Amino acid sequence: MLDAMGAPLWQRWRDWWADSDATLLYDRVLLWLTLSLIAIGLIMVTSASFPAAERLTGNPFHFMIRHGMYVGLGLVLLFTVIQIPVQWWYRGSGSLLLIAMGMLAMVLVIGHEVNGAKRWIKLGPLTLQVAEVAKLFFVVYMSSYLTRRVDQVQENLRGFIKPLIVLFFFAGLLLLQPDFGSLVVMSCIAVGMLFLAGARLWQFFAVLVAFALAITLLIVKEPYRMRRVVSFMDPWQDPFGSGYQLTQSLMAFGRGDWFGQGLGNSIQKLQYLPEAHTDFIMAVVGEELGFFGIVVVLVLSFALVIRTMQLGRKALHAGHQYGGFIAYGIGIWFAFQSMVNIGAAAGLLPTKGLTLPLISYGGTSLLISCIAIGILLRVDYEVRVSQIKVAPRRRASTKAGGRA
Repeated sequence: MLDAMGAPLWQRWRDWWADSDATLLYDRVLLWLTLSLIAIGLIMVTSASFPAAERLTGNPFHFMIRHGMYVGLGLVLLFTVIQIPVQWWYRGSGSLLLIAMGMLAMVLVIGHEVNGAKRWIKLGPLTLQVAEVAKLFFVVYMSSYLTRRVDQVQENLRGFIKPLIVLFFFAGLLLLQPDFGSLVVMSCIAVGMLFLAGARLWQFFAVLVAFALAITLLIVKEPYRMRRVVSFMDPWQDPFGSGYQLTQSLMAFGRGDWFGQGLGNSIQKLQYLPEAHTDFIMAVVGEELGFFGIVVVLVLSFALVIRTMQLGRKALHAGHQYGGFIAYGIGIWFAFQSMVNIGAAAGLLPTKGLTLPLISYGGTSLLISCIAIGILLRVDYEVRVSQIKVAPRRRASTKAGGRA
């Protein structure tokens, strides 16, 4: 297939992905992937939230309006963060870490409780989920630590253990909410970043085994977590009890077939599937847009993660160590959270209550994701600027007759 210029279409896509235009000072691929996911999210939140909005508020466009406001605010934050030098995040990483811990402690006292969990702080018309802020600030801190102590992480056990001690304090605060899903995400971020920083393999596998045992113990200890695991393994055993949400999600995927029932034509969102516009939005995507729609979302999300990891590698090779580590951390974060959300909706993983970055309804998640993308674009900008070769200025001749 040829384009209007007579060149093979696949070659144009390859050149677009390579982003080889030296005149650009930003990553247009990363930006377009982000805007595409946000646009898909706004469309699907609008479609999936109509019944719930009508029942709860009497206005079927309630969640669409709120999500649209968050999209606008998120884009403002994204383009604002691009103006902030990466060194600002590096210098303030310790303060941001303390702020995250303070917020996690504060939510236990003044937090808004929903279904027995205190995870949100009311700020006027806005609701702040502090765990989302903590994920970003934890990535900022981990990147700063690895930049300063990468030699210790690679050479001795003490350098490897220090960030895990910080994670332990976060774990205690998150489990008091409780927010087990965010703890799992932050644990994967920490382990993944330590691995990419060059930690010894025996240390890496020892931590993996320890985390697996700890997670198993936490699941067995709490009956509601155990019910989630059991219902995940066989949701049809109790389709109207613990397996209800997953069975409804699977039926949505089944009705979607190849090309779906059409945008807006989902049956499961009509009070059958709980949290259709948040945790299980992929089920609505599957039912309305079919297998084709799911593939589009998966490809865009995967491409965003790959682009982020490529940016991390490019930054490290260019000598921007902090920017490289923070890109790796954000890439791991987005990859794992997307995997858990989509896997839970498809019945491949237990339900964890995590949003799908840039797509699911959830103001704090969307705002923090936009800030993270803004940081990535700033890292890319600084790497590009550092690689620009300025031509030396020609010295004026001092010889006689040198001037015209």
